[in-house]
Amino acid sequence: MASPVGCEHYVRSCLLKAPCCGKLYVCRLCHDAEENHEMDRFKVREVQCSECQTVQEAQQTCQQCNVNFGEYYCDICHLFDKNKEQYHCQPCGICRIGPREKQNCPVCMEDIHTSRIGAHVLPCGHLLHKTCFDDMVRTGAYRCPLCMHSACSMEYHWKQIDKEISLSPMPTEYQGATVKILCNDCQTHCTVPFHVLGMKCTGCGSYNTAQDGGLIQQQQGGEQQQQQGGEQQQQQQEEQQQQGEEEEEQQEEEEEEQQEEEEQEDIETDTEPEQPPTPH
Repeated sequence: MASPVGCEHYVRSCLLKAPCCGKLYVCRLCHDAEENHEMDRFKVREVQCSECQTVQEAQQTCQQCNVNFGEYYCDICHLFDKNKEQYHCQPCGICRIGPREKQNCPVCMEDIHTSRIGAHVLPCGHLLHKTCFDDMVRTGAYRCPLCMHSACSMEYHWKQIDKEISLSPMPTEYQGATVKILCNDCQTHCTVPFHVLGMKCTGCGSYNTAQDGGLIQQQQGGEQQQQQGGEQQQQQQEEQQQQGEEEEEQQEEEEEEQQEEEEQEDIETDTEPEQPPTPH
């Protein structure tokens, strides 16, 4: 478990000399995993340099070869590690990472800093247990439980969604429809084409977005259809009215023609000469 670069728990260039058994281990966790007792980290007094093997008083830099045992060092907890923005919390008496208030894992809700399970720092800066992060990814969850920011690189996944959308056109009634979205990764508000497989942020290309409101063009299209329907109905009414007027005019003309024909017949009847009586 010991190596010049540390162990699976910490990055450091020294070994701790256990005050309980005098054995050398990279960290107390490695010690506790191998021994039948636990190491008291606060009682550590000596360390061994992983470069020159010099045993010396616990400190941040080797007194023999000047190698730096760790970017971060706490002379209370005797914690050596790379810089993770740690600090020693006086009220709780241990070193912590991140915000200076108590922080629980958002998955299992247990305190991260007092846990022996390693912490995983998400791109958004939130912390959760490494095991909780692995379980979360294994189940297909890719967003931070606290802020919904992508918890890992999703570039390949976004390209796959691009391909799926290009091969899956929306039905005719939804083509051209758009929707307002909020990107959980870059916080951009934008209006994009609507698709059931995902809405892509125009700012960063992420599909980790949330819909903000209903369909826009679909609603406008409905209004346009309603308006067009009203115009068509009005046009039909006008055409029916015009047709009715034309029929009335035609009927009046027919009546006038019929009346003229009757008057002409009466005139012809009045002017016809009388026939002499037939002799018997």
